[in-house]
Amino acid sequence: MNDKQTILVVDDTPLNIAVLTGMLEDQYSILTAPGGVEALAIVEQTPPDLILLDIMMPGMSGYEVCRILKSRAASADIPVIFVSALTEANDERSGFEVGAVDYVTKPVKIDLVKARVKSHLALANQQRACRKMVEERTRELEQTQRAAIVMLGEAGHYNDSDTGVHIWRMGAYSGALARALGWPVKDSERLELAASMHDTGKIGIPDSILKAPRKLTEEEWEIMKTHAKIGFQILSESDTPIFQLAAEVAHYHHEKWDGSGYPESLAGETIPESARIVAIADVFDALTMNRPYKKAWSSEQAIELLKKDAGSHFDPRLIDVFISNLPEVLEIKAYWDGKEIG
Repeated sequence: MNDKQTILVVDDTPLNIAVLTGMLEDQYSILTAPGGVEALAIVEQTPPDLILLDIMMPGMSGYEVCRILKSRAASADIPVIFVSALTEANDERSGFEVGAVDYVTKPVKIDLVKARVKSHLALANQQRACRKMVEERTRELEQTQRAAIVMLGEAGHYNDSDTGVHIWRMGAYSGALARALGWPVKDSERLELAASMHDTGKIGIPDSILKAPRKLTEEEWEIMKTHAKIGFQILSESDTPIFQLAAEVAHYHHEKWDGSGYPESLAGETIPESARIVAIADVFDALTMNRPYKKAWSSEQAIELLKKDAGSHFDPRLIDVFISNLPEVLEIKAYWDGKEIG
């Protein structure tokens, strides 16, 4: 088993390759390439730990090779040391500008080359270890954050008659509508999770109101409406993007396009688009699910109501996009309906 680190030597002059190979082969595994095209092919098949790269080569210069290496995810982190007869300060600066970590001039000195190679390999190893640690911590934080999202989403409906599936299904509708509107993938995924926490504020509403088997009195309804601000206050305690978005959604998802909603009576595009999206997803799902006091509407009936309320309750542009995206919406519905039955 060969535990040696691998160095790729790229030079169009065989003698230069022989000199560098002779200096390093006792400590490292050496790969060689006579030009840029060959070097890129080797890196793609057998990524080395470090590259010693000539600059003046026919066909493709070392600068161009380095630029290509740094533009590719698989090779961007491989340290490149230029080994060149070019000695002007501008030449060295150009090397660093395309992503090299060091610059050695010819004729090379054996002790200098060995020291630079050893130093940059050690630094690259440290950087890889740091990246791995950061990635592991990031995964841990994401798992913790996702667990918190699940708990807050479920808590908001703990004393309500909604099923737990409702929050995930309407979250999926929200993500689908955001994507259809051109939101970046990461932002639409974030909204899908944030939407599940839209009713977190119901934690602060008394059971006697949440579970009332009758129409609420005017006083009770005013208490019920406070769940939007309660949710905002709870979720705003975190300054992370996902919870800031969830706070925005919780606060404004009951606003209406014509300004007749609550809690701030916002109208039109003054209502954040995130909340306008979630409002549509929430109502569509509420209409098409069974509740103790009503049977589920058909998707066709629910769409008719959305159309009727476009321009009053809902952003009409978003309704058009939601309807045009109905095949995906119905696929989501079928998937989560199956989860509910199971």
